[in-house]
Amino acid sequence: MGERTRLRLDVAYDGTAFSGWAVQPQRRTVAGVLVETLDLVLGGGVATGLTVAGRTDAGVHASGQVCHLDLPVDVWQAYEGRLLRRLARLLPTDVRVRAIRSVPLTFDARFSATFRRYEYRVTDERWGCEPLRRHEILAWPRSLDLDRLTAAAAGLVGEHDFAAYCRRKENATTLREVTRLEWRRDVDGILVATVQADAFCQAMVRSLVGAMLVAGDGRRPVRWPVDLLSRQQRASEVTVAPAHGLTLVAVGYPDDPTDYAIRAEATRRLRVPVDS
Repeated sequence: MGERTRLRLDVAYDGTAFSGWAVQPQRRTVAGVLVETLDLVLGGGVATGLTVAGRTDAGVHASGQVCHLDLPVDVWQAYEGRLLRRLARLLPTDVRVRAIRSVPLTFDARFSATFRRYEYRVTDERWGCEPLRRHEILAWPRSLDLDRLTAAAAGLVGEHDFAAYCRRKENATTLREVTRLEWRRDVDGILVATVQADAFCQAMVRSLVGAMLVAGDGRRPVRWPVDLLSRQQRASEVTVAPAHGLTLVAVGYPDDPTDYAIRAEATRRLRVPVDS
């Protein structure tokens, strides 16, 4: 194999018509569409190693997704000035590559990441959601109290075992560090939850939102989402919030490119509980 260059792609998509990120046989996925289009532009199999920062589920959107892939150096030199525009012409309108740039081979879109940040949008208007925004906002049938939502979120920040909020996978830990979890009500009345962590396990963000919403509308105590952290298994009474309200808005990486490999090595280590 000849010398290769690594490219970082910043990607946005409307997840409504996708069966998630990962390639699946007979299903339309974001990665599948990207690979098909790259093969059309560059030739089959020329772009290799497509790796994403966070594999979103079916129906989840992204405005700040990041992935990387490798190209032969001579191919990148030939396409550097025109690949972005070629992709813009050929990709379907519900997925966009917003930027492409070369990065060190030590950059790993998944393991070099320092955080993922999501936003979840909800409306509690009695008449429901604006039709033009129905694919990105959850219409909640009860009134939500911002103070209750804020109180419910406060105790979830920090490093905890989020087993109650995760779909458990064999040999995978559910220990995560949530660095930011807050609610706001925008001027248009939409409630927005911002959730940031070093990483998330499957369905964790939507499970957290689901638990906070029933605390926010008064059906559960504001302490209920925090109290669930004592569970060692997934809490069956937590309803996973629908996918369409969730958007991946940002992925963070070390400022110094020389730290990409260091961060990737640290991320690959198995997480273990911290002694109190």
